[in-house]
Amino acid sequence: MEIQINGLTELPDVANKLLAFAGGERIFLFDGEMGAGKTTFIKTFCKVLGVEDSVSSPTYSIVNEYVGENDTVYHFDFYRIKNIQEAYDLGYEEYFYGGGICLIEWPERIEELLPEHYIKVEISILSESGRSFKLTKN
Repeated sequence: MEIQINGLTELPDVANKLLAFAGGERIFLFDGEMGAGKTTFIKTFCKVLGVEDSVSSPTYSIVNEYVGENDTVYHFDFYRIKNIQEAYDLGYEEYFYGGGICLIEWPERIEELLPEHYIKVEISILSESGRSFKLTKN
């Protein structure tokens, strides 16, 4: 599924479509170049999931935990990990296989640890405010 938007006001619609597309899948990978809007979209997606806390990038902490309406939501940013051992030390298995919803930025940094099934969200820059969202199931 591919969705194009022309501004931030359209993000809630994309988030709702992603949730419907997921069909109960709990692992979401976010792919896109720096500045594409991964974290901005994740903030909106968290609102759709019922998160009331302030959502921010876990760039330095690697993972942030939020309480959603029905689930715990884990937001990962693997951009700054130096090696795969850091993901092991974090206890990634408990997060990825523990039943919560996992939102993963920079998943290519831990590719060999990713679960077999997930939803991939590829965000591409079309213009200053335009973005394309490509949703695929694996």
